[in-house]
Amino acid sequence: MTYTLIDSGNAWKLEKFGTYTLVRPCAQAVWKPALDEDVWKKADATFTRDAGNRWIYQKKIPSSWHIEISGIQFKISPTDFGHLGVFPEHSLLWEWMVKKIQGRSKPARVLNLFAYSGGASLAAAKAGASVCHLDASKGMVAWARENAALNGLEGAPIRWIVDDAAKFLARELKRGVQYDGIILDPPTFGRGAKGELFKIEDDLHPLLESCRKLLSEDPLFFIFSSHTPGFTPIVMDHVLRQCLRSFTGTIETGEMLIQAPESVPLPLGSFARWSND
Repeated sequence: MTYTLIDSGNAWKLEKFGTYTLVRPCAQAVWKPALDEDVWKKADATFTRDAGNRWIYQKKIPSSWHIEISGIQFKISPTDFGHLGVFPEHSLLWEWMVKKIQGRSKPARVLNLFAYSGGASLAAAKAGASVCHLDASKGMVAWARENAALNGLEGAPIRWIVDDAAKFLARELKRGVQYDGIILDPPTFGRGAKGELFKIEDDLHPLLESCRKLLSEDPLFFIFSSHTPGFTPIVMDHVLRQCLRSFTGTIETGEMLIQAPESVPLPLGSFARWSND
């Protein structure tokens, strides 16, 4: 069972996660849906923010189930925020990263910050990298470890860290730790493991500077992605290029797109990725 974007429009998206079809809000989908209303009405559940965040179920669905995206198994579970435990738009970045890791003559060390349910961490570990997986949410790190078990990666070289990103990076710098690849997907707003406040407009540049200092002498890649409104591909390019100005290599940017077989592609955030090519 896998993921499919069925349609989008009228500020909604219609998705299939394995067996179950779900409707969720999508503010940027200002166009009209490509498919008939009857297709949308067949959805198993809808997440709405009207009268408070809630799921409306058209049929009984389990509290969790499993799907596969880009060769990685995930536990899917509807949350009170409308999330399900995976952001499928990131999968193209994982696939790009895997090629970089597999093309290296020696094992890579990868740091995944704001790592959520572990998609990038597990893709990197499966490709042969040793990984440091960090998220401020104890519950999300536990979820990521469940996903590791689903993929037979319980014994993979993955450090599971629950911590505030800035504090952890400061300690890694003191320890002289270095990484060959860094994945950074910061939220617009968030809180650390002990309630530390993160605001992207205030904290992004110090975070990037710490990441730059943690890169090894011969780094492979740096992936920077964002769902923050206004962080267009050009903005992402400017920020990452400024951060990595002392490194030679190539920066590529774009929107994280999900293709729909019978509808238009759906943009869900932007990315900038650097490699030593």
